[in-house]
Amino acid sequence: MDQTPSKTNENQTKNLEKIFEKNQYTLAVFLLGILILGLGVLGFKIFNFNSGAKVEILEEGKPANNTGTVEKIIVEISGEVLKPGVYELPFGSRVNDLLTAAGGLTANANKDWVAKNLNKATKLKDSDKIYIPSKLEQSIPEVSSSTKINLNTATQSELESLWGIGQATAQKIIDGRPYQRPEEILERKIIKSNVWEKIKDQVTSW
Repeated sequence: MDQTPSKTNENQTKNLEKIFEKNQYTLAVFLLGILILGLGVLGFKIFNFNSGAKVEILEEGKPANNTGTVEKIIVEISGEVLKPGVYELPFGSRVNDLLTAAGGLTANANKDWVAKNLNKATKLKDSDKIYIPSKLEQSIPEVSSSTKINLNTATQSELESLWGIGQATAQKIIDGRPYQRPEEILERKIIKSNVWEKIKDQVTSW
């Protein structure tokens, strides 16, 4: 006599339960293996993604342009150096680096002036210019130079004798030494342009 559908389904369920009971350890190992494999693939993809990222570290204090390269500055040196001219130097270079690039001082350079007025440790800025005088230039005084006030050697009271220069401004001028050119007190915004126009013929850096 044929079995009813419900009886058949019941038998099939029992058979499946028996198969599961006999193979449950194997099935558990199989599922665990799939889980471990999946985690391994995921970890591999994450590792590859992270290792592909590139981080560029610039030296501290050196800005980068849009291409990620370190900026350069263009500076000039003239006068008594072996190779006067315009030089491209790394950002953060100092006066001594420019002197080295220019081959150093000539035998005719006024080394006393350099020692007193040129700070070789000063950082250069783009478009800076350094001038090294000769011994002859230093020995020939300018016309009426005795009446001019030397920005590099004047006392505070001498600086305050100039039009528009008070105690605070005189101290700023002293703190900013040395000066290679008198115009630097205007370029560095130590004084205003109207003051400079009044005193420019009364000051010198020599």
